[in-house]
Amino acid sequence: MDSFSSPSSSSPSSQMSAEDLMDQLKAQLAQAYAEEFLETVRGKCFDKCITKPGSSLSGGESSCISRCVDRYIEATGIISKALFSSHR
Repeated sequence: MDSFSSPSSSSPSSQMSAEDLMDQLKAQLAQAYAEEFLETVRGKCFDKCITKPGSSLSGGESSCISRCVDRYIEATGIISKALFSSHR
């Protein structure tokens, strides 16, 4: 019996498989989100803020990256709240 069996044929062992599948999906979604976040920070914030790549960041570059990351986190939170509140 696989994880996609009908509910009428579920047993405790198939229920556990469904829970394991959900946990695995949640972990994969969290990893995909983290990768997307890092790619956005790299793609947008680095390109915008780092004018002269070198061995260290200038004060202005550091402040720019900090603000850029903060804005992205804030925007992501606003979007998440809007999506989750529309499903209630």
